[in-house]
Amino acid sequence: MREIIITANDAGRRLDRFLRKYLPGASLGEVYKIIRKDVKVDSKRRSESYMLSEGETLTLYLSDSALASFGAPDPSDRRSGQGVRPPGRRQARRRFGIVYEDGNVLIADKPYGLLTHGDSREKKDHLANQVKDYLISEGAYDPRNEKVFSPAPANRLDRNTTGLVLFGKTAAAMRGLNRMIREDEVSKFYLTLACGEIAEDLHLTGGLTKDEAANKVTVTDLGCADRPPDLKEIATVVRPLEVFRFGDGLCATLCETELLTGRTHQIRAHLASAGHPLAGDSKYADRSSDGVNRYMRERFGLTTQLLHAARLEFAADAKDTEGLGYLAGRSFEAALPKRFSEILGKLK
Repeated sequence: MREIIITANDAGRRLDRFLRKYLPGASLGEVYKIIRKDVKVDSKRRSESYMLSEGETLTLYLSDSALASFGAPDPSDRRSGQGVRPPGRRQARRRFGIVYEDGNVLIADKPYGLLTHGDSREKKDHLANQVKDYLISEGAYDPRNEKVFSPAPANRLDRNTTGLVLFGKTAAAMRGLNRMIREDEVSKFYLTLACGEIAEDLHLTGGLTKDEAANKVTVTDLGCADRPPDLKEIATVVRPLEVFRFGDGLCATLCETELLTGRTHQIRAHLASAGHPLAGDSKYADRSSDGVNRYMRERFGLTTQLLHAARLEFAADAKDTEGLGYLAGRSFEAALPKRFSEILGKLK
């Protein structure tokens, strides 16, 4: 048997979702079976949708061996806890900048080449772990006191996209940030260099489908007759800032792009579908971008897109959710990375 005191960071979670994190080795069916037979909250049976409250006692009527088989943390091991560095893993070397931090949120400036989350090939050195380790070292997060909560990003950037990533330092802040993003109370602006001349603002719409195997998306017309069932609507605003002319009749446009929807590779695919692939972006290149990409590769060694999450704006009328109302109307910016700035300077 194990008793778990629900903390502020555990509160507000459904019982089944709490247990899925606390028992990561248990299947969904096993979690529901445990809820029916082996769980009480303050000595009462609760349904899987029951919302946990701070100070309640959750009792798991399972043996230590059963808990271990389901991956539950060992309370006798001071190294246990959600997100704590496991034995043998060194602290991730910090490579991110901090644009803003308070007791609830941290806004990181992610560098080029760093994953936001881990994947099958890189499970240790990614932005989420680096931020976690930084908060541990600063005493702002102690995984030994947590059952399932771990600071996490509320938005993500591709490996080769730089700039602003929002982190919630508490469970309440994570809920608040996720709601604000979901309800379009956070506007995201990117700077990028697109092939060709863009003379006026573009208001792009379309439908996006993803090929998981190729990790590539396709943009189609929303009015197409054979609309795929998994089509997701997208909208992007492109504002040209400066046109650069170089080489033998080549040109590219520095743009500010605003995401009205947030989908995988949205900016890259949407601009490519409009005839303006991002400079250096081989995945979404076409014949129109061959000359620019060749010039960028030979002159600067550029083999990936220049794309920077430069600004986040919180809506002035954003709701005061989970105590984050003080962010309403605020804007946060990350300066262009040195390499991006150097390339622009040389193109001039």
